[in-house]
Amino acid sequence: MFLALALPLCSIAQKLKIAVAANAQFVSQKLAEAFKKETGIETDLIIGSSGKLTTQIEQGAPFEVFLSADMRYPQELSDKGFTIDKPKEYAYGKLVVWTLKNSSINKGITSLTSPDFAKIAVGNPQLAPYGEAAIQAMNKLKLYDMLKPKIVYGESISQVNQYLLSGAAEVALTAKSIVLDPGEQHKGKWVEVDEHLYKPIAQGLVILKSASGKNLANAQRFYHFLFSKTARAIFNAYGYK
Repeated sequence: MFLALALPLCSIAQKLKIAVAANAQFVSQKLAEAFKKETGIETDLIIGSSGKLTTQIEQGAPFEVFLSADMRYPQELSDKGFTIDKPKEYAYGKLVVWTLKNSSINKGITSLTSPDFAKIAVGNPQLAPYGEAAIQAMNKLKLYDMLKPKIVYGESISQVNQYLLSGAAEVALTAKSIVLDPGEQHKGKWVEVDEHLYKPIAQGLVILKSASGKNLANAQRFYHFLFSKTARAIFNAYGYK
């Protein structure tokens, strides 16, 4: 009798496990809600830096979909045989300067030279693509050497935001999608960083080979959902191109 009951349970899909780059933390929650409303499929979002999530996937983490903050990490996974197919761009992110202080940030990156900002929170460029973009922008303006002593690195954009919100840093270079979230948008002020100062932040999506059975089908449904009109409207609301 136990076997008769156990066999059907094997085919029941678990929650779809989606690894999500920290910049997409809030938008992915809205996407997951819309996806569940449309399909009834529940998701489990695992948030982290793109680099750390990639390492976890390579070490066998049972994620089924990966939303990276760039194309490099998904491509690395594809090259190593961890994905069902090649990565596809799902959005382009934007970098912003964010502060809770009353000090001016109207000049974007250049504003960070002000003595008002003793600590600048930036994502680790080795792990977080938005951190890499921030360093690119500083270098483009030849300000990196001047600003380097002020920089405190976060493992991910989530940690960068926490540094700012906790007061450990007076200003942060973060994702526009963060400051547009309803829970964050009335905290402090922000300004976009000139897009010409950093390479376009093309964000990649892949289905991982750890997806199987019913959850593979669900992963494919979520993949296609991200390119639907419903998902596009949510991405737009969070400042993605």
